[in-house]
Amino acid sequence: MAVDMVEDPEDAGDARVCVGVISGAHGLQGLVRVRPFTDVAEDVGAYGPVQSEDGTREFALDVRNRTGKGQILVAITGVGDRDAAEALKGEKLYVSRDRLPSPDEGEFYHADLVGLDVVTTEGQALGTVRALHDFGAGEMLEILDTGGRLGTVMFTLAAVPDIDLAARRVTVDGAAVLWPGNDPSDSAADSVADSAADSQENSGDSGPDGGVDG
Repeated sequence: MAVDMVEDPEDAGDARVCVGVISGAHGLQGLVRVRPFTDVAEDVGAYGPVQSEDGTREFALDVRNRTGKGQILVAITGVGDRDAAEALKGEKLYVSRDRLPSPDEGEFYHADLVGLDVVTTEGQALGTVRALHDFGAGEMLEILDTGGRLGTVMFTLAAVPDIDLAARRVTVDGAAVLWPGNDPSDSAADSVADSAADSQENSGDSGPDGGVDG
């Protein structure tokens, strides 16, 4: 549902999108490894020069080829040796939001969702979208409530039935949101513990023939 270009929560008010991050140097000729946040890895260089996170530097990227762990090799104009490449490790690469193509129907850029209000299908205000994550089991929305708690909800049509960019509002199934302390695994463990306690209590009340001691 979301196109994998991200904007850090701290930059939610910035009209830029992070398309990748430099993860290290490669070889001796100034090539760098980039972990792309674009849907197609090579598109990290498709939108023209990119900027550093602080906006003070601009880099022209020449994408060479893919490497391991989903990364790509990139030559940067003016970076000609390993020392210069190493100095850029950790640098996030940004482009202006208006350079990006419109996402397909039913898709959204992460940057367009961060900061939107989150309400339940019943209209209850929950907070705002803080970030989107994908740890391998599917995309999740991270919600920051007014008390500072962080909750998560799976980014599926069932759990997030409506996104209204014009109204700056995301509607979620309130029952699908996980807040600290209401993890289903915790509830399951509590249920097992309660069942065991009930069983032990009932066992103590039973007579030798299975009746209740009087």
